[in-house]
Amino acid sequence: MIHAVGLTKRFGAVTAVEGLDLEVAPGEIFGYLGPNGAGKTTTVKLLTGLLRPTAGRAILGGHDVQADPRAAKKILGLVPDQPYVYPHLTGHEFLRFVGDLYEVDAAYQKKKIPELLEMFEIADRGDELVETFSHGMRQKLVLAGVLLHQPKVLFLDEPMVGLDPKSARLVKDIFQTLAGQGMTLFMCTHVLEIAERLCHRVGIVEHGRMTRVGTLAELRAQAAGGGNLEDVFLSLTGGDRYKDLLRFLA
Repeated sequence: MIHAVGLTKRFGAVTAVEGLDLEVAPGEIFGYLGPNGAGKTTTVKLLTGLLRPTAGRAILGGHDVQADPRAAKKILGLVPDQPYVYPHLTGHEFLRFVGDLYEVDAAYQKKKIPELLEMFEIADRGDELVETFSHGMRQKLVLAGVLLHQPKVLFLDEPMVGLDPKSARLVKDIFQTLAGQGMTLFMCTHVLEIAERLCHRVGIVEHGRMTRVGTLAELRAQAAGGGNLEDVFLSLTGGDRYKDLLRFLA
């Protein structure tokens, strides 16, 4: 469902993403992990057509993102790290706008929008301007918009930021349900416990290159000492060197 071939993005002398080759199957939750500045968000922007690659191709559901952008974008959903919403629309108006943009049937919108607002516990604020919403409420509104148009591929860039524990649990359950229904999810996250619980496979990116990819069991076999995903991630990326610095706190 997601196919990247030699995907590369350079900004002048800086290579943000270099030679990404990746395939993600229908119904798979793929975790994309890496330190700050590793190129995760740039990768998402390339895969969703928000950035034009310097080289390589991104293909979603058989549609080349650059050659056939309308068809590719029609089947994708995006939850960015910052929930971009129109502040002078109400919650109801924003969801109707998203529904119309994706040509969702009006009768289905009329039925589904109240259900989504209720599920995310923002129904009582649905007629208020989005500019009055907190970060977490805006994040939930964006998620509701994604669910409204039922994409085949869903890209998530730090989707849990700003969510309270109850909402975060709901969202994790939603992601697992969507994958079970055949939706493909590509998730960037710093919260390794979430990736460990949800993802079928993970890729580790460093300095713009995906250096490791596999199931947790496969990555654990490559790491010194194994352990949970956090231990594996730190071992494979050299992040456990921080332990040597702790002596300065003694």
